[in-house]
Amino acid sequence: MNLDFLLPLEEPFFEMISDYSETSLSYFTAIHSKEKGLPDLENVSIAILGVQDGRGAVGNDTTGYGVDAIRSYFYKLYPGNWSVNIADLGNIPQGNTVSDTYFALREVIASLVKKNIVPIILGGGQDLTYANYRAYDQLEQLVNIVTVDSKFDLGAIDSPLDSSSFLSKIVMEEPANMFNYSNIGYQTFFNAQEEIDLLQSLSFDTYRLGEAKDLKIVEPIMRDADIVSIDIGAVRMSDAPANGNATPNGFYGDDICAISRYAGISDKVTSFGIYEFNNRLDNNGQTAHLIAQMIWYFVEGFSFRAKDYPYCTKESYLKFIVPHEEEDMIFYKSHKSGRWWLEIHSRDDNKYKRHALIPCTHQDYLDATDQKVPERWYKALKKIN
Repeated sequence: MNLDFLLPLEEPFFEMISDYSETSLSYFTAIHSKEKGLPDLENVSIAILGVQDGRGAVGNDTTGYGVDAIRSYFYKLYPGNWSVNIADLGNIPQGNTVSDTYFALREVIASLVKKNIVPIILGGGQDLTYANYRAYDQLEQLVNIVTVDSKFDLGAIDSPLDSSSFLSKIVMEEPANMFNYSNIGYQTFFNAQEEIDLLQSLSFDTYRLGEAKDLKIVEPIMRDADIVSIDIGAVRMSDAPANGNATPNGFYGDDICAISRYAGISDKVTSFGIYEFNNRLDNNGQTAHLIAQMIWYFVEGFSFRAKDYPYCTKESYLKFIVPHEEEDMIFYKSHKSGRWWLEIHSRDDNKYKRHALIPCTHQDYLDATDQKVPERWYKALKKIN
């Protein structure tokens, strides 16, 4: 595994957590230290790593530092009723150039994902999502990206890569390995109408903040994600002040924890990042504490993964066929979790096979029986065919 870029946590951090309860997460997590070196990852399911580079964070200077503040709150928490092995791999330091940092992060994430370890990336600007995405180049598969953000971060086509333009680089640059992009929680007045129209024309999924407040719609979106990227600025300033671009409106703290849990419970999510935390602007550790709880909820969700996607045997599912004048729609309901999927008939192409079943809701099935075709079905069919 290519983990040479990682630095251990400093001794003062270990002195601080030594006073924590022996039943807290600090005693149940293998942490990278100078004395013990990198943890043994043989049975590890989740790996935490910090990135100490915020040079790509537009309007949010110094966001590359202070990741240990999040750790200080996380390791105070108590584990839930789970048996998930967690390792903290330390931090990726700021490279000579931002590209050096991207390269290091890409290599670390690729190594972990290949070993079926889910990385939780903390710190730095949301431009690091680009490096996260490029890690999947080595896996030779199409991926779905979900961002939780008040903005789309498309930027101008010719603008440099940063937190305000990373999405356009993902969409435009080769190799093009993204199958679908979804945004949860955008606020219309922060995004040009041309950008909204563009994403709709590309059959991507965008959900305004008001829509996403109904958290039931978030679960199937997360169930179809490979990469989840959260800009902490998507949370309202009163709940998460530690962001140079924080605004009055956004998700509440309990909303973002529920969203994180949905990401964790998704069988398909293989990397999870929380970005744009600026410790210099934190108020009494409020944002660091919230992010620590988001991580906790992600881990709890992970512990309850049903492992029913993609389906292995037809006996594990109920199959429903809904006649339609254009094409019959086929739904599957898991016996194990009660969750629903909708089948898409695609051309015979291996790279699309893992996208032939799209997560949906029971309401989508009910709408189909009333001859209302789910929008997600049309969008997926357009991409595949």
